[in-house]
Amino acid sequence: MIKGSCCCEAVKFELLSVPSTMGTCHCSRCRKAGASAIVFVKKGDLKWVQGKEHVKLYQPEAPYKYGRCFCALCGTSLGEILSDEDSFPVSANALDTDCGLKNQFHEFVCEIPSWYKICDDAPQSDGHPEQV
Repeated sequence: MIKGSCCCEAVKFELLSVPSTMGTCHCSRCRKAGASAIVFVKKGDLKWVQGKEHVKLYQPEAPYKYGRCFCALCGTSLGEILSDEDSFPVSANALDTDCGLKNQFHEFVCEIPSWYKICDDAPQSDGHPEQV
């Protein structure tokens, strides 16, 4: 079991199995939300321990599609943890327990700022990878 929480620990959750994939999104939105490192979680593997009521959703206007969740008390980015999709990204930074995965892709590398350097050999793409 993998445990996760926000910075103030008002929000706590568990993952009942290892996420399917870990990746890094370099788009400006993910960087600003502090959720560049993500793990993909199956809906049935997420168990709420406490604080779901403290999770808020920021839903952007078109053309952006994906909302971002965060703790309303401390601001910790939680990825898309309220999603109804079968699989969705959760911020890897919110995990308290090592999930045992290494970065498997970099997406939106066309938006990387000049000060950031990729330091692994994971595949890179200018948009979403073919399969996640």
